[in-house]
Amino acid sequence: VIKCKAAVAWEAGKPLSIEEVEVAPPKAHEVRIKIVATAVCHTDAYTLSGADPEGCFPVILGHEGAGIVESVGEGVTKVKKGDTVIPLYIPQCGECKFCKNPKTNLCQKIRITQGKGVMPDGTSRFTCKGKQIYHFMGTSTFSEYTVVADISVAKIDAAAPLDKVCLLGCGISTGYGAAVNTAKVEPGSTCAVFGLGGVGLAVIMGCKIAGASRIIGIDINKDKYAKAREFGATECISPQDSKKPIQEVLVEMTDGGVDYSFECIGNVGVMRAALEACHKGWGVSVIVGVAAAGQEISTRPFQLVTGRTWKGTAFGGWKSVDNVPKLVTEYMSKKIKVDEFVTHTLPFDKINEAFELMHSGK
Repeated sequence: VIKCKAAVAWEAGKPLSIEEVEVAPPKAHEVRIKIVATAVCHTDAYTLSGADPEGCFPVILGHEGAGIVESVGEGVTKVKKGDTVIPLYIPQCGECKFCKNPKTNLCQKIRITQGKGVMPDGTSRFTCKGKQIYHFMGTSTFSEYTVVADISVAKIDAAAPLDKVCLLGCGISTGYGAAVNTAKVEPGSTCAVFGLGGVGLAVIMGCKIAGASRIIGIDINKDKYAKAREFGATECISPQDSKKPIQEVLVEMTDGGVDYSFECIGNVGVMRAALEACHKGWGVSVIVGVAAAGQEISTRPFQLVTGRTWKGTAFGGWKSVDNVPKLVTEYMSKKIKVDEFVTHTLPFDKINEAFELMHSGK
């Protein structure tokens, strides 16, 4: 058993608490990882807020991390002690019907136990002050050591800087993949990206790499425009600058609508606007943002009858074990940006400050 520091969420709506936790050794087909760096994501904040129906407490959150394998359980063959790895919140077992289908990356092998905050055998590897602590998204990267299923880990280039590539565990991969895998953006196309946070910037990067000629960034926070342009946005607009609905503004700006739009916020009203901003006949709108539980999307069916397509994406459609190492290689060879996404680097004990920075849009 390893004793180490972790940020424990004891209850919903309260700040995280840095505690000493005990991390049990890995069982069969499990891997114990020393987490070197982790990022914070709105998904962590959503669960912490108490709005997540799958949220269970007390829990160690975090799903964007990178580290070194400390030890492996019986039967683990893909990684060994000392390997550099990224934990995966969407695993890839290679055996379930989802893994065998090239149309999806949604491996279901451990989905049920993962959603309940436990390892595949139904138990937790974390304890603190004599209490069992739940796992989160099969990763729990807000701990100096974590235990994950062996199908939830990608071995990456040992030379990769972990404080940067941890972002490939969720946000950057999700946005980039939404553009290149889910939408399949084509050269010369016009794109609109709603929400210019980390995921939105990654979508812009993907659209640019795919050869889009016009990329319109949309956000009410104008402080984000300079960064969006750096990533490839050709122009940025705010919905608050016009009395007309944003979809009407975009249809006028683009002679009938955009070829591809992306919702990167998780707001069902914006999802509708993103679809309706698409061009009749061929426009494709991709939902990337995660809306709160119980919310529903709506539009007039005529929008779809007249040739628009509504799609969704999870982790950018990447089959995780196969593709995360390739994304790291693309970063190392400077095909994709990663360093530019990092705005602040804080010590672990200032993790609550990191959430404040995220919520303030900084």
